[in-house]
Amino acid sequence: MSCPTASRKRFAFRRHHSRKILSLIAGILLPLSPAVAQEPQPPVHIAPKTPSAQQSGAQTPPANPPSAHTLDSEDLGAFFDGIIPLQLERADIAGASVLVMKNDEVLLQKGYGFADAKEKKPVDPASTIFRLASIAKLFTWVSVMQLVEQGKLDLDRDVNTYLDFQIHPAFGRPITLRNLMTHTGGFEEEAREIIIINPKKIPTLREFLIENQPRRLFPPGLVPGYSNYGVGLASYIVERASGEPFEQYVAEHIFLALGMTHSTFYQPLPKELGSLPSEGYRGNTEKPAVGFEIFNPAGAGGISSTASDMGRFGQALLNDGELDGKRLLKPETLAAMFTPQFRASEQMPPLCMGFYETWRNDLRWIGHEGDLIAFHSLFFLERSEKLMLFVSFNSAGAGGKVRPELVQMFSDRYFPSDRKQTFITVPLNELKTLEGSYQSTRRADSTKLRIGNLLSQRTATVDKDGVVQLEEAKDLRGHTIKWKPIGKDLMQQVDGQLRLFAIRDARGKVIRLAYDFPGVQAERVRWCENAKVVLFGVGLSLLTLLAVVLAALSRTIRRLFIRNRPKPAPRPGTRWLPRTSQFAAWIWVLLISTIFVLFTVLGDDSAPPTRAWDRYLYLVNAVTAIAIFFSALAIMSCLFLWPRTDLRKITKVKFSLVALACLFLSWFAIHWNIIGPATRL
Repeated sequence: MSCPTASRKRFAFRRHHSRKILSLIAGILLPLSPAVAQEPQPPVHIAPKTPSAQQSGAQTPPANPPSAHTLDSEDLGAFFDGIIPLQLERADIAGASVLVMKNDEVLLQKGYGFADAKEKKPVDPASTIFRLASIAKLFTWVSVMQLVEQGKLDLDRDVNTYLDFQIHPAFGRPITLRNLMTHTGGFEEEAREIIIINPKKIPTLREFLIENQPRRLFPPGLVPGYSNYGVGLASYIVERASGEPFEQYVAEHIFLALGMTHSTFYQPLPKELGSLPSEGYRGNTEKPAVGFEIFNPAGAGGISSTASDMGRFGQALLNDGELDGKRLLKPETLAAMFTPQFRASEQMPPLCMGFYETWRNDLRWIGHEGDLIAFHSLFFLERSEKLMLFVSFNSAGAGGKVRPELVQMFSDRYFPSDRKQTFITVPLNELKTLEGSYQSTRRADSTKLRIGNLLSQRTATVDKDGVVQLEEAKDLRGHTIKWKPIGKDLMQQVDGQLRLFAIRDARGKVIRLAYDFPGVQAERVRWCENAKVVLFGVGLSLLTLLAVVLAALSRTIRRLFIRNRPKPAPRPGTRWLPRTSQFAAWIWVLLISTIFVLFTVLGDDSAPPTRAWDRYLYLVNAVTAIAIFFSALAIMSCLFLWPRTDLRKITKVKFSLVALACLFLSWFAIHWNIIGPATRL
């Protein structure tokens, strides 16, 4: 899916999270069978200028840095010839396309592996087209800024003034193009039909935006929540302001101007480019290719291009918006796009206008990454060094640590730093305020995807030595990352450079954590939505109802196979559970177990939901409604039974436990949208 990195942005729910949840439920079943308040401010208009060292978080270079390798064609060839083939083999990747430029000079342009593994067709960086996913967003934002220069768009005006449909009001504040550029529109995640393979019908951009308009989680301008929908909205505004289809606008005003002859937003590709795209592979290059992934909306992830073409785009950006006498943007406009607009702290990488920064050593990379099911790419510029790095892989195996490994090794080889880590001592009770469970600000709360929030929560802990750890946050070696304080509410990775920043409310309570990727934060969850609490309740409820199911099975087996055995009479004051309660137990056990099994078998390379899912989601709604109906009867049976004085206490306890289990699972199904909108995902 189109997103900065696979670990941040993949739609498919992580298999290891699902297994962790199942292990937790099994663990229940088997044994029993002073800080300153700081809130991110809305981005304000910043006059177009190149960011200063203080604005971009630059630091003084070390006096005696380690010896750097010479950044030339020979050394780059040796470096990439050493690492890329190893990555392809280790992660089962078919091929890669690489481009490195400095000062308008191509230092390395090379293809590795195969564009078609079956036919053994090699990758050609000049002509093999790769799907670049979210890198498309940069072209959308350049298009927006071209129209801003023409006076057709205003970054701080309500986007509804440019639309022929309306974004539903929320929080009493309008959404602006500046909010969309910084992913602070407040939209929840929307994944329905975001990627379609071999479609019978492709919705138009307008149809997609109207049918899939997400609800709002946050007031605009306050909290980042990476949003493909928001970028798609901007691409439709480009259509409306220019009077041209978005794909045509980019083709005429960017690709043609820059001589990008092998680039397009049309999906599938035009006939003249139809023989050039690389195949994309799901998880095993011996299996058939995924097929052409149509991304909706196109402006957020539909671009197809080559390493050579992306080099021309990078040249224009590094040359103040001009290439070969053709001007893409005015220098002051481009400088404004590179100016930080939103961040949690001055010591954290910022979101700029469509671009975001990634820091390593003394480099301030700026650009974008992108992910589909099969393709994983990065496009980074280092403006102070006039440097460009572009890499694209054509297999799902590149979605994990391949790209960050490449960026780290490249940065360390050619721009090393011997900066010493200096940690500070912070009272343990202050650090302990970070502890708790967190969920991503890029999430869905009103759709059936909400249950995925349970599978992706992370728990922050602080040990006695003041080391902060975040559950499932791993380094490239697979070790849990450890952070220690380097400033006020600012932590840095021990023996690394990743950072974590605590955001507090007016009372000093930590409400969110900010990562190095500025487009997403982690928000503290309420105790009643804490995954461990909720899933403990689910496991305990399933255990209770499973006992009912097993008792019913036992009675059935005895009745079928031990026919001559007399049926024991119940003790005085004993009542068997009514069939309505037994039906509720059967349905809940089967339904919840099936849901968790499905989440387990879904891998990182699973396609997002489409219209084809609707029939199954309606079925889930129907089954859940039946379960809730029988649960209501089970609860009523318990309520009617308790006033009776002729029944044993054990009978009342049994009825109560079943009623409580049914009540909890009914709440769980309603609150987490197991029963809910079937056509919104």
